[in-house]
Amino acid sequence: MLLYKTDKMPLFSGKCLSTAKLIGKTALVTGCNTGIGKETVMDFYKRGAKVIMACRSLDKAEAAKTEIEKKCKDLPETGNIVVEKCDLSSLTSVREFAKKVLDTEPQINILVNNAGVMMCPKGETEDGFETQFGTNHLAHFLLTLLLLPRIRNSTPARIVTVSSAAHTRYGINFDDLNYKKRSYNAGEAYSQSKIANVLFSRELANKLKEHGIEGINTYSLHPGVIKTELGRHLDDSLFWGARRTLGILLGPFMKSPESGAQTTIYCAVDEKCANETGLYYSDCVVKRPAPNGANDEYAKKLWEMSVEMVKLGDFNPFTANDPGVKTLGQ
Repeated sequence: MLLYKTDKMPLFSGKCLSTAKLIGKTALVTGCNTGIGKETVMDFYKRGAKVIMACRSLDKAEAAKTEIEKKCKDLPETGNIVVEKCDLSSLTSVREFAKKVLDTEPQINILVNNAGVMMCPKGETEDGFETQFGTNHLAHFLLTLLLLPRIRNSTPARIVTVSSAAHTRYGINFDDLNYKKRSYNAGEAYSQSKIANVLFSRELANKLKEHGIEGINTYSLHPGVIKTELGRHLDDSLFWGARRTLGILLGPFMKSPESGAQTTIYCAVDEKCANETGLYYSDCVVKRPAPNGANDEYAKKLWEMSVEMVKLGDFNPFTANDPGVKTLGQ
């Protein structure tokens, strides 16, 4: 374990040093009214991008947007921020959001699959999937593929999926992805959803290559252990007081949201990784994922099962025509 300082930017913590501008570019970030997602939006906004905040709570997202704009009011060449409703626990909501984006946004240059839930009590999404697997993986899988025809027409483009080092702790159970047969373990379920993130990013890169599609790169990453709201379910999943106890014990090793967003930002904008795809990152450098996360057979199998689960049907995102914009966005 790396020893961190307790200040704003921990010792040995990777930092995106790129000064690349995003003027004229459009970025989409899920789950970004707080934590590293909010910091990612602010960074893109500072670089001049149009940023679409895809959030479950419009009120919280609007408040975050206002705060970001206020913080950056004296900076030159900032972009603009658009708030849209997207509840990742509902595939209907994901489809409605994707349609709205396709109807209004001429391009999507950066997609950041950031949203996630961690260590939550046993539950199911609206569609009957285990909450963490459904929210962290399946919703982002569907969103990415629905938007892919537009992303194909927005190259160079990058698709960044936030995973976690927790993907190394357990395996992936293809016979019972949604805990219908086995006893539920919140940590195991979280780990499985994070393996799925790595495998999805890896297989997406492979499939883009198979279809001869150039100019779209994919990335998965571990942002670090961060002081955010992601641990809000720990008291329910572990024991009362777990969140506070772990906060005290791990506090010196935890990153601020600003620091935790650096690897996401690096993968999204940095020139150094512009020609890399399908890889896994931590602290702004390539790292080897766990064996389960580097297994191409697992990646293919998960892809095929995910296609069935989200009911993609005959839609092929690699060959489908871009439906075109109906009304220009703001």
